[in-house]
Amino acid sequence: MDVLDRRLVAALQVSPRASWGELGRAVGEHERTVARRLQRLFAEGMVRVTAIYDDLRTGHGRPAHLHVQVRPGTAGEVARGLADRRDTRSVYALTGAADLACELVSPSREDLHHVLTSQITAIDGVLQTQTQVVLHTFRTVAEWHAPFLGEVELSGLRPPPLPARLPDEEGLSPLEEEIAQLLVADGRIAFTAVAERLDISVPTARRRVTSLIERRLLLPRAEVEPALLGLEVEAVLWLKVRPYGLDLVGRRLAAHPSVRYCAATSGTHSLNVQVVTANEADLYRFITEVVGGYDEITDVDLTLITRAYKRGHLHKSGLLTLDHRWEKTP
Repeated sequence: MDVLDRRLVAALQVSPRASWGELGRAVGEHERTVARRLQRLFAEGMVRVTAIYDDLRTGHGRPAHLHVQVRPGTAGEVARGLADRRDTRSVYALTGAADLACELVSPSREDLHHVLTSQITAIDGVLQTQTQVVLHTFRTVAEWHAPFLGEVELSGLRPPPLPARLPDEEGLSPLEEEIAQLLVADGRIAFTAVAERLDISVPTARRRVTSLIERRLLLPRAEVEPALLGLEVEAVLWLKVRPYGLDLVGRRLAAHPSVRYCAATSGTHSLNVQVVTANEADLYRFITEVVGGYDEITDVDLTLITRAYKRGHLHKSGLLTLDHRWEKTP
């Protein structure tokens, strides 16, 4: 990707459903240029627009992070086995004590128990797992964008501010669930296409899609490998944070432009933070100057992501993002 491609992808990450004209006005390019550039990136598999649920608030499940240790020589096969499951959202290869990281979403504690005790351990090559359940999410990957736009450019794309407090849980109606599934398959699907597929009016489709997004029950997302944007280093930080400072540290780290994901979890470390930087020197500065600036943080466990097999339910082939496909039933 050249500089303009990266700026357009950043704009799309901020507003995945924006029109070509809206994206063009934000970055100062003609909409025909925007359409040509982004459609090429879509066609080549560099960028996919999808959507992810707010699982806790929609009642879809309880996200959990797994560290998986495997038998030597089996990491690739185990990773693909994990990625083929419907309930895994992301699968990565890691440096450090664990060989793989996996995020899965289980509909209940009983399901999570069954998956962890009977299914994951049954995958050939898995030696040991460690599980951290998500308690609160400060930033999702859908809310991160590459740092290539200025404040003026961002102001024309950012969604309206959120209410001071969102409801803890809101179920989806059957029609909303159908609409959500269409958006997960294609985050830029037109209102007319939604109306046609579900046999509803265009105004109803527009109102329901807008409501899902504004209530933050569904988060549109432009998925692209950070390395394609020149962000070559991707790290996962597990932080021990004193309980009184957990909310403050989580909110402040989530606002940092290098942080793609930030959540409070159970386990020996209370905060999971995913960071992307251009190089190792920038990561070192993040650790020493940003993380090191909080007395509330008492310990840091740093690992690097060496390969992504799946992100946001989308399978990966090297740096390319594949279309949605049906995963195997666990």
